[in-house]
Amino acid sequence: MQPSSDILRLPRRAPDHDLTLIIPGYNEEKRLPRTLHAVRDYLDSWGVDYRVIVADDGSRDGTAAVADGFGPRFSVISLPVNRGKGAAVRAGMQSASGRVAAFTDADLPYSLDSLRHGYELIRGGECEVAFGARDYSGSQELVKRRTLRRAASSVFRQIVRVLISRDVTDTQAGLKLFSADASREIFSRAAIDGFAFDAEVVFLTHHLNFSYRRIPVVLINEESSSLSVWRHTLPMLREVVQIRLRALRGEYEAPTVAIPSRADEAFKRRAA
Repeated sequence: MQPSSDILRLPRRAPDHDLTLIIPGYNEEKRLPRTLHAVRDYLDSWGVDYRVIVADDGSRDGTAAVADGFGPRFSVISLPVNRGKGAAVRAGMQSASGRVAAFTDADLPYSLDSLRHGYELIRGGECEVAFGARDYSGSQELVKRRTLRRAASSVFRQIVRVLISRDVTDTQAGLKLFSADASREIFSRAAIDGFAFDAEVVFLTHHLNFSYRRIPVVLINEESSSLSVWRHTLPMLREVVQIRLRALRGEYEAPTVAIPSRADEAFKRRAA
C-alpha cells in the first residue's frame, strides 16, 4: 500500500552502521550501568555493528554520565529539562544513523533475542517496523506483572483498539524497531511527549502506510517505576485523544521537526 500523495517525505540520509539502540532514562543513574553492560555483552556477542544512545530526559542525577567508559559505541543525548519519555525517545531516534533504529526501556524488560528478531525481519525486507507485543503468540512472562498495572493496561488497550489500531493493541510494550526511512518519517511527525507516544508511533505507522510486524517478547524484568498507574493513566488517555485530533486537523501530513545531522552536537555528547 503506497502512502497518500499529499504526505510529504523527507530526503534519505545514508546510514553508517547496522543498528542504533535508544535507551531513554530519567534519573536512572543506579539501573543504567547494569543495563548497558547487558546490552554491550549481547550486541558484542551478536557481532552487529551497533551504536547505543542514552536519551537523558533532563535527569537530576548522574544519568548523563553513565555511558562514560563504555566505549565509542555509546553516547548520550541530554534534554535540558525533563519533558517526558516521548520527547527523550524522539530526540534519540532523530539522532540515530543506523540502518535499523530501535528503542527499549532503561530497566531492559525484554530478552534482547526479541531485538534481534525484529532487526532480522526489517533487514530481511519483511517489514519496515517491528512492534514488541506482550499479547502476541509466543510471548512469555518470566516475572509476574503487578495486578494493578495489568488491569490498567487492559483498559488502555481497549481504548487504543477503538482510537488507534485494531491490530496493534499492545502499544505500550517497550520494544520497537524501525527501518531508517520509517524512523525518519515517523519521528519527524511525532509530537506526544508523554507515555502515550508509543500509541502515536503505532498510529503514524498506519497513517504513513509502513509495513509492520508484531513480534513476541519475553518479559524478564518489571522494575520500571517511572510509569505510575495513578498519575499517568488519565494524561495518557488525553494524549490518545490528542493524536486523533491532530490527525483530523491534518497535522501529521508533513514533517514538523528537522532531523539533525550527525555533526549537530547541540544535545549529543560522545562518551569518552
